[in-house]
Amino acid sequence: MSHAEDQTGTRRDFLYYATAGAGAVTAGAAIWPLVNQMNPSADVQALSSILVDIGEVAEGTQISVMFLGKPVFIRRRTAAEIEDARSVSLDDLPDPVARNENNEGAPATDENRSYGENGEWLIMQGVCTHLGCVPLGDAGDFGGWFCPCHGSHYDTSGRIRRGPAPENLPVPLVEFIDETTIQLG
Repeated sequence: MSHAEDQTGTRRDFLYYATAGAGAVTAGAAIWPLVNQMNPSADVQALSSILVDIGEVAEGTQISVMFLGKPVFIRRRTAAEIEDARSVSLDDLPDPVARNENNEGAPATDENRSYGENGEWLIMQGVCTHLGCVPLGDAGDFGGWFCPCHGSHYDTSGRIRRGPAPENLPVPLVEFIDETTIQLG
């Protein structure tokens, strides 16, 4: 084998490696935007948990906040509302399962859906489970929420009692930071 043939093989190997390397970089540059677009956007990541000041919420009133693009109802219930919610038998509920992030699959008792001393705080997504409407508070036949779009009635614990909604209003992940601040998410 001559010296020229030996260098030709080396040049050929170099061209193969250079072409493969350029192809790998080009493929990576083409695929990266497709993979990266599946990541959550910056605004979604920033709102994956929020702090809410509940210090000014008076007994018997509620506030609404936006969390992950959906309204969340935060209600400070009266003793009568708590008593009404706790007197309901699970046999009377169309959806007797809690389905919330804290008590997944547990019975939909008021104790499993409420927070605070004696269950004074009810925190849940304000989206009707039928077609995604926003129910009205202090309305309906059970003193809780009423969705006027299709007639779903929720009780003072946010559980479906009558109407086309298939499930209770969902309860998000909630943590009490202190007496006047909660963290959603």
